[in-house]
Amino acid sequence: MFLYLEKARTPLEVSSLQIYDPSTAPGGKPGFKEILATFESRMDRSRIFRRKLLEVPLSLDHPYWVEDKDFDLECHVHRISLPKPGDWRQLMIQISRLQSQHMDKNRPLWEAYMIEGLDNVEGLNKGCFGIFMKVHHATVDGVSAMEVLHAMHDMGPENVSSFNDEQGSRENFLSLPVTWGLLARSPVSYFKKSTKLVTGLACAAPGLIRAGLARRNKPGDEVPKTVFNVGRASANRVIDGRFFDLAEMKEISRSIENTTINDVVLTVVSGALRKYLKSKGHLPNKSLIAACPINIRRKDGTHDGHDNMISIMNASLHSDIADPVERIRAIHEATREAKAMTETMGVGTMTEIPMNLPAPIAKNLLPVAMELLARTNFTPFNTIITNVAGTQQPLYLAGAKLIRLMGIGPVVDMAGLFHAVFSYDGTISIAFTACREMLPDPAFYVECIEESYSDLRHAVFHVGKSEAARMRA
Repeated sequence: MFLYLEKARTPLEVSSLQIYDPSTAPGGKPGFKEILATFESRMDRSRIFRRKLLEVPLSLDHPYWVEDKDFDLECHVHRISLPKPGDWRQLMIQISRLQSQHMDKNRPLWEAYMIEGLDNVEGLNKGCFGIFMKVHHATVDGVSAMEVLHAMHDMGPENVSSFNDEQGSRENFLSLPVTWGLLARSPVSYFKKSTKLVTGLACAAPGLIRAGLARRNKPGDEVPKTVFNVGRASANRVIDGRFFDLAEMKEISRSIENTTINDVVLTVVSGALRKYLKSKGHLPNKSLIAACPINIRRKDGTHDGHDNMISIMNASLHSDIADPVERIRAIHEATREAKAMTETMGVGTMTEIPMNLPAPIAKNLLPVAMELLARTNFTPFNTIITNVAGTQQPLYLAGAKLIRLMGIGPVVDMAGLFHAVFSYDGTISIAFTACREMLPDPAFYVECIEESYSDLRHAVFHVGKSEAARMRA
C-alpha cells in the first residue's frame, strides 16, 4: 500500500532525528569513520539494511524483497554539516529538505545522515552531532522502527549490545530466476490473495455492519475542514518539535482519574491545533478528528516484528472544548469509544483487506481511489498522531550517548499535518511534519504546542490544587 500510494510530491517515508553527546565516547568524539564502521558492524542485525525491492514483470504480483548483491554502505550513510551558526532552526530546515526527497528504489530503502555543526543548538554541549535516518514506510512502522534503533545501538559506551543475537535477523531472501520464476509464481499468488480477500470480506462484513449501525446512531461525527485538509500536499516539508519531561507528563496523567499518557499527548496536540486555527480565524465549531495508528501485532509474537502491522483508529480531539482538563477527560472517553469501535470492526480489518488485493488491482485501484477522494475534497481525518513508546534506558552509538530522539512522519493529500510522539530515556518529544504551503509558519505552531502544554500543566498543578484546597475548606 505504501509503495502504490506514494506520489512524486508525497514520499512515504518515516524518519528519526537522533542527537548524540560525544563526550562519553572513547577518545571524546567519534568521527565519520567510526560512525561508518559502527553501521557496517550492525548490517546483519536487521534485514532492512540489505534488502531491496524486486519488481515483478508487468506488475502481475507485488514486489518481493531480495538481497542487494551490490550493497554499498557509503551509498546509504552520508556526512553533512550545518552552515554557521548551526542552530536549531537550521537543523530543522536541513532535515525538512532531506525528508522531502525520494530515495532510490533500486537500493535498500534507507538512508542515514551524520549532521555536524550543531554548536549553537540551545541545550547541547559543543561537539554534539545528529543522525537523521529515514526508512521507507513499506519497510517499517513505528514499532519495528524502534527495533531497528536497538539494532544500531549499545546499552553502554563500551559496546554493550542492546541487540539479542538470538533474534536471527538475516533473512532467506528470494532466489528464483528473475523473470520466469517470478512470472510462474504470479498466478498462484493472485489466486491465494483473491481467496484471502473474499474470505476477509466475509469475515469483516458483520463487524463493518455493526460499526456502521453504531455510527448511524451517533450523528455529528463528520470531519470538519481545516487548512491542513484542503487541496493536495506540496513537495516541500516543514518539520519541528519540542521535548518534554516524561515524569511530569506521567504526573499530569495520574492527577486526572483514569487518563493515560496518550490522553495527555492528544490533549496537548488538540490545544495546539485549537490555538493555531483560532489565530487564523479558521477554528471549526465541530471537533477535529485524529487518525491514530495502532499496533495490531499478536501478543503471542507470531507476527514478524519487521513487517508493517498497523491499523488506524479515528478519535475526536475535542478541540471545541477550551478548558484543558475538561478536554482531556472528553478525549479519554473518545479514545475509549474509538477503541471499542475498532474492536467491533475487527482490529485488522483495515489492514487485511487491502493487503490481500491482488497486485494488478491494488497498483491501479488504490492510487485512483486516493485521487478521487482528493478531487471530491473528502476528509477522513484532520491530522495523524502516532505515539511510539521507546526504551527508558540510555543508548549509545560508537560510544556517544543518545540524548534526544524525535520522530518524523509522511504527509499525504488532504492530510498535510503529521504528529509523531516518541518517548526515550525520561523525555517525550512531540514533533510535526507538514506541507509547507499548508503550514508556512512552523515556529508559531511550535509556540502553540508549548503554550498548550503549559495551559494543561497549569490547570492540573495550580488551578486543580487550588480548587481541591477550596473544597476542603
